[in-house]
Amino acid sequence: MTITAGIGFKTMHLEQALATDTDGLWFEVHAENYMVDGGPRLAALVALADRHPISLHGVGLSLASVERPSPEHLMRLRRLIDLIRPIAVSDHLAWQRWNGAHHSDFLPFPRTLDALSHAADNVDIVQAALGRAIMVENPSLYIDLPGHEMSEIDFLTELSRRTGCGLLLDVNNVFVSASNLGFSPEAAIDAYPGDLVGEIHLAGHSLDADPDSALLIDSHGCAVADPVWALYDRLIARIGACPTLIERDDDIPDFATLIAERNRAHHMLAGREMANV
Repeated sequence: MTITAGIGFKTMHLEQALATDTDGLWFEVHAENYMVDGGPRLAALVALADRHPISLHGVGLSLASVERPSPEHLMRLRRLIDLIRPIAVSDHLAWQRWNGAHHSDFLPFPRTLDALSHAADNVDIVQAALGRAIMVENPSLYIDLPGHEMSEIDFLTELSRRTGCGLLLDVNNVFVSASNLGFSPEAAIDAYPGDLVGEIHLAGHSLDADPDSALLIDSHGCAVADPVWALYDRLIARIGACPTLIERDDDIPDFATLIAERNRAHHMLAGREMANV
């Protein structure tokens, strides 16, 4: 089976997900929600994995932290990987852990050579523990920190060169970051090395709740915006078709609505040679 476009799995949609035979469909879950010893949530994922390809998307590895990945976290993630046999494993270029505290946001950092060394060491530790390569996602950015020594794209490219990890390119994150920091999203999309991109994410964004703010927020709470679809079309025209996920984590619609949006990506991928699967 050739996978094309997928959606984030929600347990409220389990019955429909198990019943569907939509061509090229796959599902992604946040790994930390399933790193448990048993129970109905894990049983639902096991049942889904028997029917459809699954990707595990992490939100807790804190790859850009100066602290090393938690051995306990890696052990539980490896156990889940061995159970589910996912088609891909990924996490974010950000940090969350410091002095024993774990923050829920993907926090930015100055992209220095020292930070690159820490991130590469962390990715190496993760990949050794998991027994496989992972993909690293570009995060949404809201402030332009001082002290950068390289661009985000150069940082990710060098991280991949040093560690063998792939890139998960979130097109919505590129659009949000470009709007917030004032750079061209088209130029950024054109600069990503297509041979390193193994998965693409699409999601919705929202205006900041502060009426005096012009920030865009990577909310995952609405449909993918037309400018993001345009960037996506521009990307796959250059790099070829690549497994693509529609993310929706808030204000979840019914399964049919998610599939309809997913089908838009599926049809855009149709006819293009699948790359990096």
